[in-house]
Amino acid sequence: PITKYSSRILTPDVINEVVRKAFKLAQAEKTGACFIEFPENIAEMEIDAAPLKVKHATSPEPPREKVERAAEIISNAKNPMILAGNGVIRGKAWQQLTDFAERLRIPVANTFMAKGVIPFKHPMALGSAGLQANDYISCGFSKADVIICIGYDLVEYHPYLWHPTRDRTIVHIDQSPAEVDAYYPVEVGVTGDIKHSLLRIMEVATPSTGNAMRALREALIEEMNQHKDDVSVPMKPQKIIWDLRTAMDLEDIAISDVGAHKMWMSRMFRCEFPNTCLISNGFASMGIAVPGAIGAKLALPDRKVVAVTGDAGFMMNSQEIETALRLNTPFVILIWNDSGYGLIEWKQMNQFGRPSNVRFTNPDFVKYAEAFGAKGYRITEGEQLLPTLKKALADNTVSIIDCPVDYSENLKLTSKLGEMICPI
Repeated sequence: PITKYSSRILTPDVINEVVRKAFKLAQAEKTGACFIEFPENIAEMEIDAAPLKVKHATSPEPPREKVERAAEIISNAKNPMILAGNGVIRGKAWQQLTDFAERLRIPVANTFMAKGVIPFKHPMALGSAGLQANDYISCGFSKADVIICIGYDLVEYHPYLWHPTRDRTIVHIDQSPAEVDAYYPVEVGVTGDIKHSLLRIMEVATPSTGNAMRALREALIEEMNQHKDDVSVPMKPQKIIWDLRTAMDLEDIAISDVGAHKMWMSRMFRCEFPNTCLISNGFASMGIAVPGAIGAKLALPDRKVVAVTGDAGFMMNSQEIETALRLNTPFVILIWNDSGYGLIEWKQMNQFGRPSNVRFTNPDFVKYAEAFGAKGYRITEGEQLLPTLKKALADNTVSIIDCPVDYSENLKLTSKLGEMICPI
């Protein structure tokens, strides 16, 4: 139930076959982990064999009748909307998605795991869906008559949150058939290479004439810009993200841990390229940011990498600072310090009106960094964060920034969205 494939090697003659099969299944849609049990006595044996040659199968073309039916539905839609998932990135179809949205004039919301799938500067980009049921993007879903889900997996953002009425027309475009779910009744599924599916539909569909969703984009941009000049300490989440985005190049990589900061990053960190803001979703394991940043830096050593983490998530895997220094993988760790489990407290306050057992004390993060041989910085004034980020990004080592955060903004956001009047 945990892996896509599990095998125990009982004879050395099958090693190359088992390993090739494991990698093939791991990389096939939908991608996932495979497990091989390799006994020590088998590993000691000699074998006269070589690794099997890698052969990549060509993704199938989408069926013509499905393409034509999807194009018909899209052409007749009054307020269509796209929900783009991580499958678009895995299928390297982000340029085709952008062309599709631009040509057919259909706005695009992305899941947390698909940030950057369309450049935020593009007029059709609506930002990320998934903060809570009543948000700007959810407002868009409620007004849409046709929702086009492209490369979308239900685990990214369950449809009962964005399609509670179960009465919209859904077009599913992916390399895999749609999952069966009561809140995801697919009118037509276009299965095949996502790039080719988008190109084929785009050739025959008629562009949308509505522009009602533009107000959603304008409202979100206004909110992103609201606290860009705020210098209060503890710092507002919006200001931390503004300074982080300003300090980083557009193709640098942010790895978000899990916590309240994840919700702010997914909502307000602007991405112009895919795979430049990686967010743990689904099971959403805390502690991913530091080891994730090591992996990102090893994979793309020419990019700057920032691990964006809460204090709790950082402490869960902070020992990996030693790994990073030993492997010479310089990156920045930006700690949003609130001495607590901010996201759990946010949920507790919303549901029960009081927090319970979510506060704790932290070590001195500057001294902690120095104990490993890394650099440590502490933010005591709001004006310090941007220059400190720039300096840390230029350090050729692991640099840790201890930044106090004002999470009173969490409940303010919840209250604001709860009282929000849909702008369209």
